[in-house]
Amino acid sequence: MQTTVDLNSDLGEGFGPWRMGDDDALLDIVTSANIACGFHAGDPDVMARTMRLAAARGVGIGAHPGFADLQGFGRRRLTLSAEELANLVTYQLGAAQAMARAAGDRVRHFKLHGALSNMASDDAEMARACYGAALKVQPEIVIMVLPGTAMEAVVRDLGCAWAGEIFADRAYEDDARLVDRKLPGAVLHDAEAAAERIREMLGAGAIIARSGKRIPCRIDTVCLHGDTPEAVAMARSLRQNLESHGISVERLKSAA
Repeated sequence: MQTTVDLNSDLGEGFGPWRMGDDDALLDIVTSANIACGFHAGDPDVMARTMRLAAARGVGIGAHPGFADLQGFGRRRLTLSAEELANLVTYQLGAAQAMARAAGDRVRHFKLHGALSNMASDDAEMARACYGAALKVQPEIVIMVLPGTAMEAVVRDLGCAWAGEIFADRAYEDDARLVDRKLPGAVLHDAEAAAERIREMLGAGAIIARSGKRIPCRIDTVCLHGDTPEAVAMARSLRQNLESHGISVERLKSAA
């Protein structure tokens, strides 16, 4: 039985006066925060505030770059060259580093967002372009990947620090990919059921697909999307469930 795990959430996804999710409440529960870098969501003020709150609470700061798609929240697929992908990542990670430093902390991990992540989980060359760019900027950064996908193959080949991530509020297909959000049952809403499901995955050391298939994998961190109405209740339920069964929720270990 796995005895420790990180709990992360995608935060800082508001824009100007518009709030997305309850970042304040989630930062009291999670141990790592993937903070939007201004392309799919977020802006300099939102980034600064979210990073200050994360730093003050000892929550690990991560860069969460996505496509330049504010209207589509980074969930629409775009076609970019390898050079464009590298520049997109470099620009956003650089912004995250500066904001984290100004908040008295540093960026510890890196996680792709939305369609950019989904596409990279299928396309090894796309994952390599993104991860290679991030590692040029910050060689010691920990890269969060969807285990069992092209992402894992790429980070293993690169020999970099990485963390296997599973999702508490998303269903899985038999190939370890997330069920398309357009399909029924893709997003899970029952906090107690999600908590039991994650504990089962940690115990099995495997992703459990909606078909019941088990896909053995490394699990270092569990994600809860911060933009769902049930996010805070689900995060609280998950953490309480894990800790009540002897699984310690701890910040993702940094490579340096």
